[in-house]
Amino acid sequence: MSWIGRTAIVLLTVAASVVIYFAGAWFGFYGEEQNYGRIVSATNPEQVSNTERQLKGTASDAAGKGQESRPLNKQILFGDLHVHTTLSMDAFQNSLPIMQGMGVNPPSDACNFARFCSAIDFFSLNDHAESLTPDRWQKTKESVRQCNAISENPANPDLVAFLGWEWTQIGSTPSEHYGHKNVVLKETEDDKVPTRPIAAAGQAFDAMRSANAGAFKILGPALDPSNRQEYYNIDKFVRDTKLPELCPKGVDVRELPSDCIERADTPAELFEKLRQWDMPSVVIPHGTAWGNTAPAGVYWNAQLSQGNHDPSLQTAIELYSGHGNSEEYRPWRAVGVDDNGRWYCPEPTEDFTPGCWQAGEIIRERCMAEGESARECESRAITARGNHVLAGKNGYKTVPGATADEWQDAGQCNDCFLPNYNHRPGMSAQAALAIRNFKDGEGEEERFRFGFIGSSDNHSAMAGNGYKEVDRMSFTDTHGPRSTWLHNKMRGKVEPVAFSIPLDGTKHIRGSNKERSNSFMFTGGLVGLHATGRDRESIWDSIKRNEVYSTSGPRIMLWFELLNGPKQENNQGVYGMGQSLAMSEIPRFRARAFGAFKQKPGCPEQTADILGTNELQRLCRGECYNPTDERIPIVRMEVVKITPQISPDEPLETVILDTWKTFDCPADGHGCTIEFEDPDFNKGSRDALYYVRAVQQATPTINGGNLRCEYDESGQCRRVNACYSDDRTSADDDCLADSEHRAWSSPIFVDFAGAPLRTASSLSNMQ
Repeated sequence: MSWIGRTAIVLLTVAASVVIYFAGAWFGFYGEEQNYGRIVSATNPEQVSNTERQLKGTASDAAGKGQESRPLNKQILFGDLHVHTTLSMDAFQNSLPIMQGMGVNPPSDACNFARFCSAIDFFSLNDHAESLTPDRWQKTKESVRQCNAISENPANPDLVAFLGWEWTQIGSTPSEHYGHKNVVLKETEDDKVPTRPIAAAGQAFDAMRSANAGAFKILGPALDPSNRQEYYNIDKFVRDTKLPELCPKGVDVRELPSDCIERADTPAELFEKLRQWDMPSVVIPHGTAWGNTAPAGVYWNAQLSQGNHDPSLQTAIELYSGHGNSEEYRPWRAVGVDDNGRWYCPEPTEDFTPGCWQAGEIIRERCMAEGESARECESRAITARGNHVLAGKNGYKTVPGATADEWQDAGQCNDCFLPNYNHRPGMSAQAALAIRNFKDGEGEEERFRFGFIGSSDNHSAMAGNGYKEVDRMSFTDTHGPRSTWLHNKMRGKVEPVAFSIPLDGTKHIRGSNKERSNSFMFTGGLVGLHATGRDRESIWDSIKRNEVYSTSGPRIMLWFELLNGPKQENNQGVYGMGQSLAMSEIPRFRARAFGAFKQKPGCPEQTADILGTNELQRLCRGECYNPTDERIPIVRMEVVKITPQISPDEPLETVILDTWKTFDCPADGHGCTIEFEDPDFNKGSRDALYYVRAVQQATPTINGGNLRCEYDESGQCRRVNACYSDDRTSADDDCLADSEHRAWSSPIFVDFAGAPLRTASSLSNMQ
């Protein structure tokens, strides 16, 4: 055979091999199950001694100031009830090297991180139920049990791990949106927990079931061949997610097959399924005011009707996470509704510019730059506003190629503390506590009486990751390709044009403009709770009693109590956070707070000895909870008072008194104690609730400046310095700005004794 023939055969063989290889990659032949890691078989005694040390310091400070020590008779424990591993599809995606991820983080990482990096007292795993196949659920349960088994003394463990999942519901319109809720279970054994996690039916679930990893398994190996196995693995993960059959609807949970995927369309259906299981559990809504998932114009009201709230299960709300603060109500809206029920774009106010309005301004400016008439450009601006409104959460896509500079600070709450992206005030925690349901009948609940918690919502198994403001790309959920070119390639670079593009908002479930939303990613919050012990039973009891509070990450110690309530057995008239009571006399309160300990760099020596240098860097990024004996001062205490509606048309801004009272605190770092009363309580014959914010001295915070606007003389944002995930922002830039971190107590609910029930029928009789 001639050399030409031999060469042709070689070339054909190589070509066939390449085709066969890429065909195998395309059809998922090379994917493997992700590595589940190993739980370190050692305890961290520092976690127990940290609690004792904290209380010893606060007790001595209190004694030195002549304060009563009764509120210090319980331990304050810190935990994280919202942790994702790479068993969640979005977490797996963001762990890939092409997204600047650090590799998979299985459930074992969450246990090791909580025990040795953050040194918290408890945590729960809450991966998205939509991607928890039966095999992954079983591995989650086994991991949680192994994590707990490390503690040598169950009565005084160094760490308690809880089991759970996230019910991830997203509605494209306000009437069908309920939001995300975490389910946390008390027990961990197979026969004491549900056989299957319960996913949310709807668009998010359908998107998960129809997802593919095509972009990753093609671009990944081509651009990052040394890590090609990781891209094949996510392809297998996505394929395996779709394999289990869906459970039949309308069948009791105990009669369903063990290997199907179970769904609930509404909170009412979720609660009913949990009641059928009849196993100790709580449901915690979170991210309620997120604008990337919640449509503009959404309100809490629909969740007080038709069984969509069960106060025995849904006890607390996650006020703060690494995705921002959902506490604060504002009267402005991103969209308006006219008398005929039609949506429209409202005009800007002094402190808020709706995104739809800015869409019109961007198109107007582009139109004028092309030399069109003012009349034509005004017409295009009006169209752009309407298109933005109709596109819902994805309104930004109706303005092709718009930059962060062009959007300025539109859609953002500029006077909120570390707000979430595109804040939805109608779904804030304050709004939830201010509304009342004026319907009568079965399945109706009158009010929410939520306690407050914070957690991380971290997607890298970093339970309790808010202990230090370091390494933005690891300690927050900031993610995306490092290269601007690759960013544009994956997301599709769109050239700017001088007219708006209509978009059907009902067909798109998420609306996160990464150019801007990565400036609203923070380190995580924490749950603080008062407990009689460190064991699982004591922690669970505090969660169920709502003797909990939220922090924005620092371990601020907080007490809040009513001093002169009705005396009952084992209660001398003192009521703590989360409790409800009725009285007619003037209520008197006391609050006390101590700032978090300042941190030393690095990790405790014993942590390095246990983990080793390489694992310490991989797991903790070389930084652990490492406190000094010096506390950050509490600079002030703020009191919020809310008097829930007595008529359905009563504006929320008139019943939410934020801030009702403010108390300055000494700057000596030895804590702050305040006492106050409400002399107007019995004058209005209205129910009320009160909670306190303990505000710490400002410290550098990742994304503390959000978009970092540059303002003109009139106070308008004209240019932004967004914190990008790609090479427009240095990887070493943590985008730090000073912020006043804080702790929020759970409310104390004080109903007016003898006040008439505010129902629709009673209001009608009063008129």
